[in-house]
Amino acid sequence: MPARIKSDDQVVVISGKDRGKQGRVLRVDPKNERVFVEGLNMIKRHQKPQPTGSAAQQQGGVIEKEAGIHVSNVALVDPKDGRPTRVGIEIVDGKRVRVARRSGTRID
Repeated sequence: MPARIKSDDQVVVISGKDRGKQGRVLRVDPKNERVFVEGLNMIKRHQKPQPTGSAAQQQGGVIEKEAGIHVSNVALVDPKDGRPTRVGIEIVDGKRVRVARRSGTRID
């Protein structure tokens, strides 16, 4: 299965508590079919202070971080008009290229 959504893509959430919000994909977890979107689906986690180096220590306490969103609940933003679109794959010069189905624009 080709990767339809990759890191640094602009996506819009199409279902769930953050529906309608847009953000940049931080990382993709293909095994669990989840994407982590910057500033969306925030959760709170309690964390102990961790010694990371000689002088610096990682802060402890309650931290907020992004939780994964299932791939089926996000859609890529069309670079042409900024609306949600599906992603297609085309072969151009022997290479696979992602294409926005809405406008036919190549996605880099």
